Amino acid sequence: MSRANMVRAVLALAVLALSVFYALSEPARLGLDLRGGTQIVLETQNSPTVKANRESTERAREVLLRRVNALGVAESSITVSGDRRLIVELPDVQDPARATAALGKTAQLTAHPVRTNDGKPKKGEQVIPDEQGQPILIGPAALTGEGIGSASPTFDPQQLGGWAVTIDFRGKGGGIWERVTAKAACATGDDRRVAIVLDGKVISSPAVTESVACGVGIGGGSTQVTGSFSAQEAKELAALIQGGSLPVPVKIIEQRVVGPTLGAAAIDASARAAVIGIVLTGLFIVAVYRLVGFLATIALAGYALISYAALVAVGATLTLPGLAGFVLAIGMAIDANVLAFERAREEQALAPGRGTRQALAIGFNKAWSAIADSAVTTLLAAGLLFFLASGPVKGFGVTLCIGVLGSLVSAMLISRVLTDAALSRRGIARRTGLNGLGGAGRIRAWLETSGPDLMRRRRLWLALSGLAVVLALTGIFTRGLNYGVEFTGGRLVEYSTTNPLQIDTARQAVADAGFPRAVVQTSGEKDISVRTSDLGNAEVEEIKEALAAKAGGASKVRDELIGPSLGEELRTKALIALGVALLAQLAYLTFRFRWTFAAGSVIAMFHDVLIVTGVFAWLGKPIDGVFLAALLTVIGYSVNDSVVVFDRVRELWGAHPKDRFADIANRGTLQTVPRTINTGMGALFILAALAFLGGDSLTDFAIALLIGIVVGTYSSVFTATPIAVVLERYAKSPSPAPKTKAKPARRSPDDHGAVV
Repeated sequence: MSRANMVRAVLALAVLALSVFYALSEPARLGLDLRGGTQIVLETQNSPTVKANRESTERAREVLLRRVNALGVAESSITVSGDRRLIVELPDVQDPARATAALGKTAQLTAHPVRTNDGKPKKGEQVIPDEQGQPILIGPAALTGEGIGSASPTFDPQQLGGWAVTIDFRGKGGGIWERVTAKAACATGDDRRVAIVLDGKVISSPAVTESVACGVGIGGGSTQVTGSFSAQEAKELAALIQGGSLPVPVKIIEQRVVGPTLGAAAIDASARAAVIGIVLTGLFIVAVYRLVGFLATIALAGYALISYAALVAVGATLTLPGLAGFVLAIGMAIDANVLAFERAREEQALAPGRGTRQALAIGFNKAWSAIADSAVTTLLAAGLLFFLASGPVKGFGVTLCIGVLGSLVSAMLISRVLTDAALSRRGIARRTGLNGLGGAGRIRAWLETSGPDLMRRRRLWLALSGLAVVLALTGIFTRGLNYGVEFTGGRLVEYSTTNPLQIDTARQAVADAGFPRAVVQTSGEKDISVRTSDLGNAEVEEIKEALAAKAGGASKVRDELIGPSLGEELRTKALIALGVALLAQLAYLTFRFRWTFAAGSVIAMFHDVLIVTGVFAWLGKPIDGVFLAALLTVIGYSVNDSVVVFDRVRELWGAHPKDRFADIANRGTLQTVPRTINTGMGALFILAALAFLGGDSLTDFAIALLIGIVVGTYSSVFTATPIAVVLERYAKSPSPAPKTKAKPARRSPDDHGAVV
């Protein structure tokens, strides 16, 4: 074994060992749909300056959502009920006391100069206990929350407690803080202290250190709050400061633990669908690539382990759509292996006397360019979604990042180590019918020798794509989009049943009453809540009768109108994040390829998104959080598919710079057809299983992705590439990047054709 392969083997074992450790030692955090969690009902109260109404309650909702996100409770939801109530749902939180305390605080943070207490407070001064319980005299607030920007917990080994909170100022806040500390630095005793007060309670009142010169103060736009905080206390304080001050006080009306929004039957059905889909994908890959396909399937199991361990290690919350995307990513992770195996078959066909081990090594090396570009474009989008978006879109960014990195480790490390070890045996390396790398098949040979000239009819393909977009837009504008309760809000009705009712039985009763997509949850032993849109009084009674028939009786105990859980701020942030992500992808693809290739990829992506959305508009299917996750997945798949095609076109153009670009583009698309079919089939097996067996909760998710993958496969060949051909007429430079030549492989005497 060569030194490089030895290093890969050691790294693969280390990654797998670390993944096993995290998978076994850390429990998974499950979302509200899988495990349930805590529901807290808050009511906004009038303050001396602000009246509690719909507008102030909406502002309070946005502040609370920022607090919850800063506390690390992912995939949470906060909806407005009526004009003054807020329903907060926190997944996987079974002990709500700490979260309730943080949510209920008004978070009015102020900074005050400390005066010498002579028993005669002046106007605006007050005596208040400090953090040690000792009375101190503080002056009027010099700094309020308006001058405070971000806050984060930091570990400071110089402090006895170790943890502190770093506060960054904004606007005039930094200048005010500098003046306050400059004056305190000139004083002695208590006058040298500055009190930081949260909701009327001193949390820290440190004295300005001797290192600060009189009249100079602490500048730099930030400061550090100390107070012997624990790690959790520092995190919660930073979350309160980061989230901002509530515009009005809130009162906790009730708090309770609620059951999952999905029943055990739906989860079991989804698990069965996942297993069946993965088995079918594995069998397909083994049938196509024989031994190396079998080893790649084993590497996929490593991918699943690595991705799960990473999700657990970073504390991500697993929801059913997230798990479905995770299962889909297992099928799509085979893409990198397919690219490498197809490249190896090409090398074997070009030089039949070359060892299959060497052909495989060259295949992995040549496939790396397309794999890396696809990974970078996806990571750019995922990273920007994480940093710029919030709520479920932010969570999707985390899952996507982990999935991409896990697939790289699976394909380029674990799969390569396994396949190289197998082909190092002379008997296996020589039997190409067994190892699966026996050169190009009949379809590939036909495509390369007698394949159709697709680019000659580029105007026809673009016209068909344009027609499909027009039909999609027609459906969107004429039939409209059927927004789900997350976007529109709806009605929340709670029933108390005479006898306890299983959640699956309750959900089936509600579905039989005509609301199969309603969110149904248990609360306690005999309470059932139903949340959906377009629920009239007659339907409320029908649901009550349906539940009563199953439980021996039921009565309505709560009936409220609720606002959307995916609020305007989340939607705005999601759109901004997607826009920035697309611009970043466009810039990267322009840098790595050409602006014509980048434009073709991005336009084809918009083509795919519009068609998927248009189909849902024509079918009247709901546009909800699950559809949003599916659409984000379609975006990633579309760009990835186009990148693979353009990578091959770039390579061919670099080798034949004087050939007509349309001919080169045609050869490039034909040569990637086997890879596209094999990768798409792997994903389609899983999605078909989810569509038929995953239950109502995942049917639309699977349908959206099935449409997206089919359309994305079509657009990479018949939309993105023809657009690039047309745009090349306007390109200034006549050829792409300079021609690159692969380094000749060196062989060691004891190696059977491996690159060393």
